Amino acid sequence: MSDNGIDNVIESGLEQREGNAIRDAFWLDDDIAYLNHGSYGAVPRRVSTAADAWRMRMERQPVLFFQETLPGALRDAAAALAPFLGIAADDMVFVENATSGANAVLRSLRLGPGDTIVGTDHGYGAVRNAARHVAAAAGAALVEAKLPFPGTTPDAVVRAIDAAIDGRTRLVVVDHVTSPTALVLPVAEIAALCRRRGVPLLVDGAHAPGMLDLDIAAVGADWYVGNPHKWLFAARGCAVLWASPDARGDLHPTVVSHGYGGGYLAEFDWTGTRDCSPYLAVDAALDFYRSLGPARLRARNIALAAEGARIVASAWGTEVLTPPGMAGSMALVTLPFDVDATREAARAVRTRIWHEHRVEVPVMAFGGRCHVRVSAQIYNEPADYRRLARIFAR
Repeated sequence: MSDNGIDNVIESGLEQREGNAIRDAFWLDDDIAYLNHGSYGAVPRRVSTAADAWRMRMERQPVLFFQETLPGALRDAAAALAPFLGIAADDMVFVENATSGANAVLRSLRLGPGDTIVGTDHGYGAVRNAARHVAAAAGAALVEAKLPFPGTTPDAVVRAIDAAIDGRTRLVVVDHVTSPTALVLPVAEIAALCRRRGVPLLVDGAHAPGMLDLDIAAVGADWYVGNPHKWLFAARGCAVLWASPDARGDLHPTVVSHGYGGGYLAEFDWTGTRDCSPYLAVDAALDFYRSLGPARLRARNIALAAEGARIVASAWGTEVLTPPGMAGSMALVTLPFDVDATREAARAVRTRIWHEHRVEVPVMAFGGRCHVRVSAQIYNEPADYRRLARIFAR
């Protein structure tokens, strides 16, 4: 698709403003190309305002707020968000981020010596670390299925995970959208595999809410965690943990507090004094997201990520490593020069791109090479990717 082609997709796909025309709805600096929505999101001004209003309400009478207002307000927020995610409000709780939710599941496991947790080599680093920690404490182990890359296919992903499961496996953990490689994994097929093998499944869907047409219950997992504060525009620090009714017996928050023994909602809704305004303002995020036309926004962002990656790869003489059939609103492009495939080397390249060119894009070390992972969101346009492309153009 040509640059004009993606412009046509954008113009015909949304009636609302997009690209530079909607930048003023966010707090982003005017002079930067921000191609890293995937890391921390970008909060619209109206969502920040809604969160601030809840924060001020809390400060006007903190005791009244925490003891009388908050319990019902949390459940109201859950009731607003749950239908959008394809779940019942009483099946979800709020957590600070997807990693916190994943930790709650991992730390609630009953593991013994010789048991295994199966993950993948594309898994998010923080969750991989949590799995290693929990496994090591019990004399168990984390086993990582190596997914074919590049040239990944959904069938190959399922086969690799299937091969890693054996009679000692007590949990499978997979990303819905992988962080280092921007792949949308076939989580429903993986869930079906896990049911056949009799192993529970935790899906780390950090990037999925807002990026994908998501129906969590239909995935068929036992637990699902996701971050509305990324692609759904929620205030930062708003994430959800969903647990199927059969997967709550041993599930507890990482901070055990006054709700202990009171059931799933009682334990997770109150873990101590915290600022819950990101959760309570989720209706404002949903309103903003819906104002853009959800299906059309998702299609626009997927198309723009693909075209933006093509623009960069063409200028650099490299390749896009995210296959179209497994792509969301992010894509991976290999750097046009050799650099050590280490976190430190990747960080140095990212720092150079930012400080010398005011382009924000993550650099990922994976598969023996370093790559940039470009994101596409409503405030991006093709010119942002051309700006990145010019930095190392050949």
